[in-house]
Amino acid sequence: MALLAPRDIVMILDHITVTVSDFERSKAFYERALQPLGITVMFQFPGGAGLGKGRPQFWINGGATGAQRAHIAFAAANRTEVDAFYAAAIAAGGKDNGKPGVRPQYHPNYYGAFVLDADGYNVEAVCHAAP
Repeated sequence: MALLAPRDIVMILDHITVTVSDFERSKAFYERALQPLGITVMFQFPGGAGLGKGRPQFWINGGATGAQRAHIAFAAANRTEVDAFYAAAIAAGGKDNGKPGVRPQYHPNYYGAFVLDADGYNVEAVCHAAP
């Protein structure tokens, strides 16, 4: 399968919502972890917030969480942003689930880093561009 150049990719994901056990703790985590990617809180209501660039695309809501886990991958413009995400996420209380690095099993330029947030969600920052 040939991969499209980043300029040719059409984003098919509109938004993601996850339920978190402690809204304030999770909001603080995501604000810090996603800051290096330029993702900020854009909309907030009691017990919920929407984060994004230009418009909210990642939503967190406080409430009961189940055993279902989620994988959330955030786009990074370059490998430096992936590294900064990982450092910020770990500093914000995330747990290592895969240090920054190339993941050739996905494709030769796949550079990602993975952390588990306070609820065990697998959160990733990924860059598909060549170094």
